[in-house]
Amino acid sequence: MVDINWTQEAEKWLKDIHDYIALDNPLAAKRVIKGIYDKAQILKKFPQIGHKYHSDLKKDIRILLYGHYRIAYLIKPDRNIDILGVFHGALDIDKYLF
Repeated sequence: MVDINWTQEAEKWLKDIHDYIALDNPLAAKRVIKGIYDKAQILKKFPQIGHKYHSDLKKDIRILLYGHYRIAYLIKPDRNIDILGVFHGALDIDKYLF
């Protein structure tokens, strides 16, 4: 089993998502964040389940979907995972990942 590390950037994205949704519905905000977190836990058993977003000899960046959100993660050489960010589907994540 692998370890999942939420980067500071990913945690900031989660907070921003929560705060935005909470403006209208605090309970929904909590449900969405819990859903995103729970979805990411599947990576412990199935780290390659996400589709390849960018893969080269040094980086294996993948995307796992949860509703309207994309969970971007990096499979590191030691097989552990860094969650890089959580992005709404309407965003151009190239601006944030590269």
